[in-house]
Amino acid sequence: MTMVHALGRVGEIQARLVQLNDLVAGGTGVTSTTATPASTDTTATTFADALAAATGTTATATDTAVGTPVGTGGATGSDIVTAAEKYLGVPYVFGGEDSSGMDCSGLVQTVYADMGIDVPRLVSGQMTIGTEVASLAEAKPGDLIVTGGGEHILIYAGNNQVIHAPYEGRTVCKVDAYMDDSEIDTIRRVIPDTATASTASTAAATGSTDLVSAAFASLFNSSSSSSSALSSSALSTSALSTSALSTSALTASGLSS
Repeated sequence: MTMVHALGRVGEIQARLVQLNDLVAGGTGVTSTTATPASTDTTATTFADALAAATGTTATATDTAVGTPVGTGGATGSDIVTAAEKYLGVPYVFGGEDSSGMDCSGLVQTVYADMGIDVPRLVSGQMTIGTEVASLAEAKPGDLIVTGGGEHILIYAGNNQVIHAPYEGRTVCKVDAYMDDSEIDTIRRVIPDTATASTASTAAATGSTDLVSAAFASLFNSSSSSSSALSSSALSTSALSTSALSTSALTASGLSS
């Protein structure tokens, strides 16, 4: 059964609960034709919202610090370094962003694009994506290091080395990290730690079951509130006597199978 069919079936059940409630209260069991759809729509929306939260179907990979969406597509920091090494020896060209010539931010954008990751073109945008790394000692391969008051960006290659396009007359190169923390404006981690991502995925998978249960609870709580007369007292043996729910009464109300 598809989700649409399931929600439709829930709507039918909810409508019957309302009709049964009316019978128990001494009514005819015939309800307005316009009231139930509105209730069902509300219930469906409540359920859909809760289910979306459970499954993450509307979630977007977002940098919590600045709200910049970044999809990593499964790439690792080592993949970024390997991609960057392909451009070693490419001449520095201001505004360049391909193997014929590139500047520092052009190198970063091109390397990440090779891995299927979209990042801004300029350093001013690149220095806001991902998450903050506290110090050079904590940098990992693939992290972005910004220096010069936001004028220059480098790719950390691991082992205290960086890859960058320095300036006019130089080529893309891999060198020892020449800066210290006092000279660094920010270090940004665009590729999440594998362990952290794995932990988050496990937590999400574990929590999904609870959230789906919460979605169904929300759904049926809405149904219960619209049919409050079907409380335990209203469904007592006397209320649901043979005369109240006789075959003729159900037939008259259109609820017979």
